[in-house]
Amino acid sequence: MTALRSALFAILAVLWTLVLGIAYLPLLVLPRRAMQRLAAFWCRGLIALARLCCGLRWRLEGAEYLPQGAAIIVSKHQSAWETLAFHLLFKDPVYVLKRELLALPLVGWYLRKTGNIAIDRAAGASALRRMLPAAQAALAHGSQLIVFPEGTRTLPGSRRRYQPGIAALYERAGAVPVVPVAVNSGLFWGRRKFLKYPGLITLQVLPPMPSGLSRAAFLAELEQRIETATDRLCTDAEPPSGSGPLHG
Repeated sequence: MTALRSALFAILAVLWTLVLGIAYLPLLVLPRRAMQRLAAFWCRGLIALARLCCGLRWRLEGAEYLPQGAAIIVSKHQSAWETLAFHLLFKDPVYVLKRELLALPLVGWYLRKTGNIAIDRAAGASALRRMLPAAQAALAHGSQLIVFPEGTRTLPGSRRRYQPGIAALYERAGAVPVVPVAVNSGLFWGRRKFLKYPGLITLQVLPPMPSGLSRAAFLAELEQRIETATDRLCTDAEPPSGSGPLHG
């Protein structure tokens, strides 16, 4: 049954993406913020399909820590799911993403139009130097900069080294809050996995990081907060009802 439901989701998700991707083509002339609202509609549709086809619901913890304006959101990355969910939580999310995604048909055009920041992960320090001005420009426009500090998706229970680029962003953040996020989406929607399992994804927004930390102290504290919260969410895959708002 899981395989059939996952196959139905895959088919409908492709159709949804093709229909909107083609319908949106004349709208590429619109301002970037307008295209962000259209992107959010696409993301809502995919999350609704995941719920209807696969029984995949979600909930939010720590809503009181959601920033209203410019912010740096530093999130655990286990699944494609959270890349959709941030469009539901923020008005103007701008992702730091790998350059290869811009080459995707249709989707890549919209990723570029909505102002996402593409980096060449093989370029090392030069990629960081190019990323910082673009990130600061996005923050100056009031956007929410979405950063996955490990640079790629990880399996539940695993972790990778946090990239130093996030510490450079933190040093230049000024009054912009740096907000950690934990998630357990990989339990239900795995990395490069076809099967989507029914259940309740929890996304937890954590308190903003304190200012004035050294690079080393910031990275250590950031990793401790995100990984501790993520481990808890993965251990308690179905949180007790009533402990947070349900979505879907």
